Amino acid sequence: MSFPQLLTLLVIALHITGIVVATHAVMHTRTPQGAFAWALGLALLPYVTLLPYLYLGRSHFSGYITLHRSHRQRLSQASEGSELAGLPPSCTRYGALARMLQGTFHPGQQLRLLIDGEATFEAIFDAIAQAERCVLMQFFIFHDDELGRRMQKALLERAAAGVQVLVLFDGIGSHALPRHYVERLRQGGVAIHPFATQRHHNRFQLNFRNHRKIVVVDGWLGFLGGLNVGDEYLGLKPPLAPWRDTHLQMSGPAVMDLQRSFAVDWHWVTGELPPMLPPRPAQGDAYTLIAATGPADPQESCSLYFTVAINAACKRLWLTTPYFVPDQAVMSALRLAVMRGVDVRVLIPSRADHHAVFLASTLHAHDAIEAGIRIYRYQPGFVHQKVILVDDDTASVGSMNLDNRSFRLNFEIGALNVDRAFAADVERMLLDDFGKAVEITGDEYRRARYPRRLAMNVARLFDPIL
Repeated sequence: MSFPQLLTLLVIALHITGIVVATHAVMHTRTPQGAFAWALGLALLPYVTLLPYLYLGRSHFSGYITLHRSHRQRLSQASEGSELAGLPPSCTRYGALARMLQGTFHPGQQLRLLIDGEATFEAIFDAIAQAERCVLMQFFIFHDDELGRRMQKALLERAAAGVQVLVLFDGIGSHALPRHYVERLRQGGVAIHPFATQRHHNRFQLNFRNHRKIVVVDGWLGFLGGLNVGDEYLGLKPPLAPWRDTHLQMSGPAVMDLQRSFAVDWHWVTGELPPMLPPRPAQGDAYTLIAATGPADPQESCSLYFTVAINAACKRLWLTTPYFVPDQAVMSALRLAVMRGVDVRVLIPSRADHHAVFLASTLHAHDAIEAGIRIYRYQPGFVHQKVILVDDDTASVGSMNLDNRSFRLNFEIGALNVDRAFAADVERMLLDDFGKAVEITGDEYRRARYPRRLAMNVARLFDPIL
């Protein structure tokens, strides 16, 4: 058989395979837009879409879903009828969110805003050094660099002192983490495991990453936010330095919900339950709802988290996100907020860490500006924080980006805090951030060269996987 004949047979085989796989995409992709995009690409251009579909196209998984929903059901039964009882109106306006998450606002939280990496990791290291019984730790990324080795040393010291240390990291987010880093921790008594939604590792599966950042010390002191364990999060790696990020330290009853989120992931990975230590009595004034969201939820819980927060705003809604790729629900909520007279501002980076996402974000920013939303680009370095400020009493800090990965593909964690004093702290922080930013106009898009505008529109076609 001649080479042209072999080539023809290969092309025919690829197209037949593409059509077969396209039927799988139609049946299993989570959204109609994503299903249409995959089916069209697989049927017409299988040479360029078959391999990406192996890595990105799978949209369902089992096992973890069963475990997760069983946990949620038990939690719902335990708190049925009491989740909103006795709460002030400032909390009950988020009642739909609490019901969806099957959670509750816990009173009496003590909150501390941690601005940037140095403050965040000094607080975490101080807490670890004082641990007496247990440290639970979960990050999307660990790096074997100066900060990573400092974290390794701190965990080994506590394990040597008899403290139970349990660590989760994401297998894809920490793909560059060398095996010797993990083995050194295990040899020193630290229980450490990679997270995956399938117990049998699938090297073709890049979706459904665990993007949560959680630290709980002795059951009573908790941390969550946007930072991972790596030198870039301390602003030590140009060209994105200085790195702008935010974390939250909390104590009070809501820390138990951080433990519960960690426990579900740990149980899935190891088949065992971690220690669940009681938090200390409430001593603060804040009400906190912990939102553990992800693709195992029956609803698109992360997108709805943003939507509910936006819809609750009466006077002000300030958002900061590294990736501005809103879905239709979130963008519609932002538009409606503007129409209600709400001061809607969004802070995004002026530098790109992922070029395709940056291009798509720029086009979405243009659409937002046309709708009356004020968009600012942070100038000193890369802004990675994930913060929402609603009116004068509510502030959210977490791991959730404003993009489809966080909305539908990643496991995320956030804290919605109702407290005027904490909201005032967040307001001061964001005023400083906006003071270091430049408000952009529609001219940013209109004055861009045609090839760049074309690239933005092409990048937006990939919103479902960005």
